[in-house]
Amino acid sequence: MTFTDTVVVVVAVAAIAALGWFFFGPRRERTAQLAGGVQRVRITVRGGYSPDVIRVRQGVPVEMVFDRRESGDCTSRVVFPDLRLSAALPEFQSTTVRLIPAQAGSFGFACGMNMIHGTLVVEPGPEPPPPDGNVQETPDTARQTAPPAQAGTPAVVDVEAAQAEERRAEITDLTRRVLIGAAFTLPVLFAVMAQSLSGADWAPAALRLHPAVQLALITPVMFYTGWPIHRTGWLTLVHRGADMNSLITLGTVAAYGYSLLVTLAPGILPSDLREVYFEAVGVILTLIMLGRLFEARAKAGTGEAIRALLGLRARTAHVLRDGVEAEISIDEVEVGDEVLIRPGEKIPVDATVLSGQSAVDESMVTGEPMPVTKRVGDTVIGATINTTGSLRVRAAKVGADTMLAQIIKMVQQAQASKAPIQRLADATSAYFVPAVMAIAIAAFAVWFVAGPPPALTLALVSAVAVLIIACPCALGLATPLSIMVGTGKGARAGILIRSAEALETAHKLDTIVLDKTGTITAGKPALTDVEVTGTLSESELLALVAAAEADSEHPLATAIVARARDRGLTGPAATGFDSITGKGVRATVGGRAVLVGTVRLLTDAGIDTGRLDPISMRLSGEGKTPILAAVDGHPAGVLAVADTVKDDSAAAITALHRLGVEVVMITGDNARTAAAIARQVGITRVLAEVLPEHKADEISRLQAEGRRVGMVGDGINDAPALAQADVGLAIGTGTDVAIEAADITLISGSLAGVVTAIRLSRATMRNIRQNLFFALIYNAIGVPLAAGVLYPFLGLRLSPMIAAAAMALSSLSVVANANRLRRHHPVPLPDAEAVTVEPRVETGADRPPAGTTIH
Repeated sequence: MTFTDTVVVVVAVAAIAALGWFFFGPRRERTAQLAGGVQRVRITVRGGYSPDVIRVRQGVPVEMVFDRRESGDCTSRVVFPDLRLSAALPEFQSTTVRLIPAQAGSFGFACGMNMIHGTLVVEPGPEPPPPDGNVQETPDTARQTAPPAQAGTPAVVDVEAAQAEERRAEITDLTRRVLIGAAFTLPVLFAVMAQSLSGADWAPAALRLHPAVQLALITPVMFYTGWPIHRTGWLTLVHRGADMNSLITLGTVAAYGYSLLVTLAPGILPSDLREVYFEAVGVILTLIMLGRLFEARAKAGTGEAIRALLGLRARTAHVLRDGVEAEISIDEVEVGDEVLIRPGEKIPVDATVLSGQSAVDESMVTGEPMPVTKRVGDTVIGATINTTGSLRVRAAKVGADTMLAQIIKMVQQAQASKAPIQRLADATSAYFVPAVMAIAIAAFAVWFVAGPPPALTLALVSAVAVLIIACPCALGLATPLSIMVGTGKGARAGILIRSAEALETAHKLDTIVLDKTGTITAGKPALTDVEVTGTLSESELLALVAAAEADSEHPLATAIVARARDRGLTGPAATGFDSITGKGVRATVGGRAVLVGTVRLLTDAGIDTGRLDPISMRLSGEGKTPILAAVDGHPAGVLAVADTVKDDSAAAITALHRLGVEVVMITGDNARTAAAIARQVGITRVLAEVLPEHKADEISRLQAEGRRVGMVGDGINDAPALAQADVGLAIGTGTDVAIEAADITLISGSLAGVVTAIRLSRATMRNIRQNLFFALIYNAIGVPLAAGVLYPFLGLRLSPMIAAAAMALSSLSVVANANRLRRHHPVPLPDAEAVTVEPRVETGADRPPAGTTIH
């Protein structure tokens, strides 16, 4: 080994060590300044975040001002995945992100395409944090002063419009740079190809270009066409980070600098090392920019969900104020306003029908194709279409409180979250670029020392090819793009997915637990039977029971009261009303003690139910819910309430079975009633007589069996079970508490949404795995090939121009594959299968007590 070889090896080792310190050594941190009870910090966004490590105190409001001093799609959004927060960052503007850090820890944030990163370090505070973290984003414009109720949806519209305009400007700029790059590069490329064939008779010397002419042609390509790459690449390096741009910049600068030296001072180098690589520089930069142009056009489609949802909004509303009809912007509609809606018009805000009747098309929000008839007292949703009749409604929710605004907010939160599988890509990306630079340095040293002559040329070409072919961008794009498309597709189908983690977990579910009332059934039971056993008449018993149940909010009580009212039966107001959770009610009506509820309620009161039990069992066998009544300590009769099964419940359960998912029904009803409903819809396992407070325990028991459990419910009493499940799915027609506790909300209230959610999750995860394959396979094959591992055996080495084409193709493959998910559509439900197996019903006596370990 010569002295020069030794120096090259030592320098290479030192450079690799320096790389390790540069990328992974200690970084400067900044602590947010506390003023007026708010922690404030300003972050410059220019090729990276400065500072990129911010320290704040737990429980104290934080204002992070992102000052974006650049354009381009990459940094147009900042995402805090662990906080489910994202904010658009308009170019050359400042945007304030506000939050209250409720938990101590380290929370990463990154640009929309996951290529630059920062860390928010939350240190434990002296006082406990508030129960809820208040999070919002506000561009530093006049919109900050708008009333909160009116600022929600319009702000999203403005942000999306600004981002769309920025995207169009970027596509226009990229198109211009690609055309100029191609115009200046093609003559050089053609001349070099002709020169390489100079031994052929047809290759005239006139076609050859002097290196100085090549320099003149390629310099505009280097500094104009490649300027976005070089600017971002160097800025990222300044921030002690590196991305695809940094690798391309280092490779093209090395090739351009070497060629410049050969052109201007050829005497410095031996005659066999005076080869120029201007054509490689031009082709590399033009191909990269062409790939980026295709990528920008393709990425524009992944965000169509938000834009499509925004396009659903009505623009104006016909409001009655002081008896005068006026057409105003929907941003000016206030809660309580009376709004007139004519046939064919969009309903402007969420409202309650005051008068009129009409069929309303809610497909754009719920995904259900059939119009829904709306009458006085019904709720209508903003952005749905009034089809046939005229309606007069009272505005109930406006601006950011409308269902459409909440849908848009949830989609944005989901797209800002991070799926667990993305951590693999993040962990790989963190080490990928430094590893590629180290491989490039090592390849240069190895070929300079051990390569055949001209060793310097072979070493330079190998190092540049390694830098050019590596594509961390594809790894960064693999997961976020699919999550964007998947959550957007879900929203258009009436399925709101709260987080990327829920979207990923849903594809692993092997058990779905369905609450009966309001989930499998319509949740609107009706009284069907009144059978008396005492001295009271049917009407007298119904009047007493209805009076006792008048203060109860239970659906069964509502059915009894409604039937009594329909029959004109009224009794004295009840006193001493007491609701016993999961059992029934007791009250005094007209001086008579009335008990209404389950067998357990009556037996606990010492009442013999022997005469009521046969009636109860017969009604249960018919799929009805028996309600036992006692008056003045004596059994008085049995009332039966039936809740009809939803039209598509049986078909949805059949579809879940075909997906390999076991369906379990959970209900507080007795075993006979539960079994009758289960037979109707094809469920083979039933958990009956489960008190509301024990539903979460039942989910835990199923999980202890090694199952991945999804819980579907709609009531307040379902919230703990929804939270306990691996994935909680709330029926959108249910309570706000249940929806808040769930990971996925089915707006339409149909079980078909459960099937669609699982299929969408499986399609999205399949798409993500394909993206990761495309990202990793190019690098796994391309980097070693570029480094020259096949050269000693087959004499093959990778041209930097081919490496550039492969790199561009890698990112383009990921983006194109993610967009392929946009073609995913819900599959129609199959016909319900005939039930041939008697359901296995488990009651409290069949189940082990809470906390028992299941083997």
